[in-house]
Amino acid sequence: MAGQGLLPSLRSMTIDREGPVPPYRQIAAQLRERIVDGSIPVGRRIPSLVEMEQQYGVARDTLRKAVQVLKEEGLVQTVNGMGIYVIEAPAESDEQRGE
Repeated sequence: MAGQGLLPSLRSMTIDREGPVPPYRQIAAQLRERIVDGSIPVGRRIPSLVEMEQQYGVARDTLRKAVQVLKEEGLVQTVNGMGIYVIEAPAESDEQRGE
């Protein structure tokens, strides 16, 4: 997985601090969307916690929670010393296909 390069700019990634959805869920949703639409392809590293911390201005624990959500969904895995990588494209559920 090394040498896959970094994700393009995080500029478009923001959170609503006043909204009802916790910041970690907003961040997880934004990353999930980028994984699903192919902006972050399988094998690519997602932004590091340091990069996301600078972008969002949230505590690292908040970011860890967001990444944990994606891990539980089977979308990413941590590679020690290298980062967090997309491991598979999510399968569409019946609801998403309109069935």
